Amino acid sequence: MPVLTVEQGNEQVLQNIIESFRGKKGITISLLSKIQDTFGYLPQEAMSKVARELDISEASLYGVATFYAMFRFNPPGKYTIKLCRGTACHVQGSLLIAQEVVRHLGISEGDTTDDGLFTLQPVACLGCCGLAPVMMVEDKVYGRLTPDKAIQVLENYRKD
Repeated sequence: MPVLTVEQGNEQVLQNIIESFRGKKGITISLLSKIQDTFGYLPQEAMSKVARELDISEASLYGVATFYAMFRFNPPGKYTIKLCRGTACHVQGSLLIAQEVVRHLGISEGDTTDDGLFTLQPVACLGCCGLAPVMMVEDKVYGRLTPDKAIQVLENYRKD
């Protein structure tokens, strides 16, 4: 998904979102989800504008957004890496893979690399237990991984 920013002339896109929620109650999670679906994250400028226009305190918006792990405040990388944390993957060594990926990329889980290429996201289960340990890059599954194979997969994306 391309990441939009409010600065790139997408003010009207944000205004349309605001108008679709104006006058409604109990909208916070849906509103934040729509903003994130549109922009790829919750831009600070968007949060401020929404708070002003819909008469919701920024503290309330941020309170909800920080409570739920699904919301993010920074643009996602070009590629999202999902590291499986399920039982089968754990038993097959997913922690070692996670440690090596974190070391190799120089980021923590949930963060994006400085070059904007990768976002690292742990997930509860990818549903590919027979291929454990597993990671996904965008919509492609990589199974029966070792730490070295995981790094090789990522380096192939770096070449693209």
